[in-house]
Amino acid sequence: MKSRLAASIALSALVVVGATGCSMMAPQATTIEYSASDGANVPKNGPIEVRNAFLVTDEEGTTANFVAGLVNTTDDAATIHISIGDGPDQSVRVAAHQAVSLGGDEAEPLRFEDLDVKAGQVVSVHFQSGDGSGLDYDIPVLDGTLPYYATLVPSPLPSPVKSTMAPTVEPTPAPSETPAG
Repeated sequence: MKSRLAASIALSALVVVGATGCSMMAPQATTIEYSASDGANVPKNGPIEVRNAFLVTDEEGTTANFVAGLVNTTDDAATIHISIGDGPDQSVRVAAHQAVSLGGDEAEPLRFEDLDVKAGQVVSVHFQSGDGSGLDYDIPVLDGTLPYYATLVPSPLPSPVKSTMAPTVEPTPAPSETPAG
C-alpha cells in the first residue's frame, strides 16, 4: 500500500513539474517591451520621448509625413530635432510635462521631401533632443492604403500658376470739361 501511495505522489509531482516547468525556463511574453502599433517607440535619448513614430509616403515615395507622439516628462520645455538622410532637420518644441501628437488633432505631421522611400521599408531617422548627440533609429514607412492613414498621405504642394492672359488695363476716364462761365 505504501508503494502505491509513494508512486501516486511521485506521479503527481511529475505532472505538476511537467505542466509548469516551461514557465520556469522560458521568458514570459508579457515582460517583453514592444511597439503595439504600426510605428516604432524610439529608445529614450534626451528629454523628449518619441512614441509610435512612422512615415506615411506618397505614391512616388519622394515625400513623406512624419507622424509620432512626442512626450516631454521633464520640468523644462525642450526641443527635438528630427532629420532623414542628408536633408535638413525639423524642430519641434514641447512644453514641460506636455505631449504633442504630430499628425493628430493638435499638430500637423512633419513633411520631408526629396526622399526615395517606399511603403514597407524602414528608414533611418536621426533624433536629437537635449545635450546628447542623438541617435539614429529605423522607422517604418507606410502609405494611405489603410483608411485611417489616408488623411496622413502628403498632398502635393501647389505649383506656381502662370497666367496666359494679358493683363487687364482699366481705361482711365477722361477729365470732364466744366463750362466756363
